[in-house]
Amino acid sequence: MIKNKPIAEDIDIYVWEGKSDIFDRVARCLVSAEVDVIRADGMELSELSPSSASIAIISVTVMDSFGFNTQEWQKTHGMPVIWVAEAPRAYDSRIYPPEYSHILMLDFTCAELRRQVFALAGELRRHGGIEQERDPLIAESDVMRTLLKETKAFADCDSNVLIAGETGVGKERIARLLHEHHSRYGKGPFVAVNCGAIPDGLFESHFFGHAKGAFTGAMLAHKGYFEQADGGTLFLDEIGDLPLYQQVKLLRVLEQSKVTRLGSATEVCVNFRLVAATNRNLRELVRQEMFRSDLYYRMAVIELRVPSLEERGEVDKIAIFKGIISQVFSHELRDQNAIPEVPDWLLRLVATTHFLGNVRELRNIAERVTIIYRQLGDWDRGAIDRVFAALREFQDDTADIEIGSARRKWDMADRNRIIEALDAHNWRRQDTANYLKMSRKVLWEKMRKFQIIDGETASKEDMDA
Repeated sequence: MIKNKPIAEDIDIYVWEGKSDIFDRVARCLVSAEVDVIRADGMELSELSPSSASIAIISVTVMDSFGFNTQEWQKTHGMPVIWVAEAPRAYDSRIYPPEYSHILMLDFTCAELRRQVFALAGELRRHGGIEQERDPLIAESDVMRTLLKETKAFADCDSNVLIAGETGVGKERIARLLHEHHSRYGKGPFVAVNCGAIPDGLFESHFFGHAKGAFTGAMLAHKGYFEQADGGTLFLDEIGDLPLYQQVKLLRVLEQSKVTRLGSATEVCVNFRLVAATNRNLRELVRQEMFRSDLYYRMAVIELRVPSLEERGEVDKIAIFKGIISQVFSHELRDQNAIPEVPDWLLRLVATTHFLGNVRELRNIAERVTIIYRQLGDWDRGAIDRVFAALREFQDDTADIEIGSARRKWDMADRNRIIEALDAHNWRRQDTANYLKMSRKVLWEKMRKFQIIDGETASKEDMDA
């Protein structure tokens, strides 16, 4: 084993090189990273002691080697794989489908290897494999204290939870609190999945997993998210973006607690707690028949709502801002007393600014302000004012676009309503005006405004909009 010192702490790289002679190259390429590179050839899989996160780099030449047993590998397949194969760089995507996109050619460069390892480390962080340092959870406001009290009260329940809230308010943080404070599921994995990022056509493979040989390129069996979350928490973010046909499959798993991998006839029992989050109004989606009511009621046994940053008020804005500033500087300064004090004028600026992106946007601003201090040596008011001015300008532009879009939809609806009324009255304007309860002059002005031509039909797309 070669000890290296940054990709992430407590991450192991297991290398099965077979006949490819890649171990030394991998170790050299990752010499500056905080990882342990472990030669796995000749090791029994029972000897493996994966840390909180591990990545395997495997040459395809070891597939039939002694000690590499597919069935045993399945038991430890929380470990993602980077395959090393001697094949043309422009490899055929039909041979290597998206599920096995982590592929290196035998003549890989250090940059190519590090790029893939960094990408997989990021995936492990998102899925709970690597414990990330998170922002301190600030709850100075009454509304947040109430939420945290509710969260802790419901944390040890086995029931499913639906968390609602605007983008950037910290719904995943609440989900993790629910997980960490559960006496049983808290000891298991926390698997986070963004439903809006699942590629079309790959839902079954990602969620249900697949058996070896289920499709071209399926060289090993793979556990889906349902199995990965067994004994722990499955966090489905942006659940409102899940298409109806996928909602049915999710509902079936929640009802039966069983999954069947693609290419397999064997059912696997799973036991996890579902925590879902959304920034959309699911009840409205149910009324519009865009979200299944039975799935909604199955998920929303317990409902929590995370307040926006504006609802939390100035006290939380200032506390969060100061906490982020302190956190950023603490990584750079060994002496905590050397962390610069944030001036009152900057805190007032933060308190009076509306952050559309909530805590996520506030964090970005705090990091930019910290960079200004680091580069210029003080809290340069002119430079910081320009940061906040640019933020307000961007928000104004965004608001104008949203208002303009809404106005256009409203105008098109009004235009189509007039066309339908004209058509229903054979384009007799006086009869149409009487029906619409407006004067003939007003009707004529609206026809001119909307450029309505006699005999025109309403657009169904615009009507639906």
